[in-house]
Amino acid sequence: MKATAVAHPIQGVVKYHGLRDDQLRIPYHDSISVCTAPSHTRTTVEFGYDDDSFVVDGESLEDGVERARRIVDKVRQQTGVSSGVRVESENSFPSNVGLGASSSGFGALAVAALSAADGDTSVRNASAVARRGATSAARSVAGGFSRLYTSDRDAACYAERLDDGFDDELRTVVGLVPAHKHTAKAHEEAAESHMFEARLAHVHDALARADRAVAEGDFEATFSLAERDSLSLLAVTMTGPSGWVYWKPETVALLDLARDFRDDGVPVYFSTDTGATAYLNTTEEHAPRVADAVEALGVESQVWEVGGPARVEEDHLF
Repeated sequence: MKATAVAHPIQGVVKYHGLRDDQLRIPYHDSISVCTAPSHTRTTVEFGYDDDSFVVDGESLEDGVERARRIVDKVRQQTGVSSGVRVESENSFPSNVGLGASSSGFGALAVAALSAADGDTSVRNASAVARRGATSAARSVAGGFSRLYTSDRDAACYAERLDDGFDDELRTVVGLVPAHKHTAKAHEEAAESHMFEARLAHVHDALARADRAVAEGDFEATFSLAERDSLSLLAVTMTGPSGWVYWKPETVALLDLARDFRDDGVPVYFSTDTGATAYLNTTEEHAPRVADAVEALGVESQVWEVGGPARVEEDHLF
């Protein structure tokens, strides 16, 4: 009873913020994202042990172990498997800096655990199971451009891939700003911000426009929405009880860089999730120039493209 899965992290386009149900990780509203590759998490799961163990990048998992166990417990509930589990996971990119490692980590865990236990690995079920670890993990399971549908009912809160009109020229230049993030705390406090109700008032229109822009492959409309949504997300977080401003000077410099490029007629749009690291979305033609400009700021860059759905592979970690 052993399986390995690979999943790609997500970049939010219209992001969720705050949770109606923290245990089930059910958000207040839908969200849309795009998976990024070749960044990925590889996770091997094997049942048949006396106890559960979780290892990530060679170290025992501490922060997040409760959420990982919720996924495994749900798999046990669905499949009738009762034994302990051994889980080992490796990331190909830095974690806990705003690059969506929790999405790919919990997404890969859900798919690997379901496969190892001969469970239902359909996107609908696997995404609902993965959501117990991180809401964004549901969209990592679906891959590509995907949407999470929120619901008060557990099984109805799942993700599915969106039909998109983009070709393979889309590129994301990552500006890596290594600053520890506190996403869980931000979600806990979101509803206490005086900006939260304002965000809820406009987010459904943003989701509708993003859905349409993705379907049409409209680069400007899709990623200008991502840029504006990033500003909205920061506004809610920084006006919560902790007043957490997760951007760093380098983050602001990357926003300015994107705007300077647009002033010169180069299509570049900035985006962040809850972290200091930034995404500069552009096209294959312009990605090398954008990456060079990021490096000129003293910020490490990587060039990524769109990633597919979570998948089972044979290359086990143990």
